[in-house]
Amino acid sequence: MRMHNPPHPGQIIRQLCLEPLGMSMTEAASALGVSRKTLSALLNGRAGISPEMAVRLSIAFGTSSESWMNEQTQHDLWHAE
Repeated sequence: MRMHNPPHPGQIIRQLCLEPLGMSMTEAASALGVSRKTLSALLNGRAGISPEMAVRLSIAFGTSSESWMNEQTQHDLWHAE
């Protein structure tokens, strides 16, 4: 049985990290140490989470880098099947 289409990790970041904290894209990009363009690509599903970005997210939002990599892997596998 095939599971539902997991959301892109960028959507998760927007809904569970940025929106609850009231962070703008500019503030979040600064906290992550990346450009607005890089963060925009991730939030809009045009880029995935790299191991480096997973570490940045874990530090900025108090999460684990493994959880971010798992979200990306689930998304990628669903689309590959």
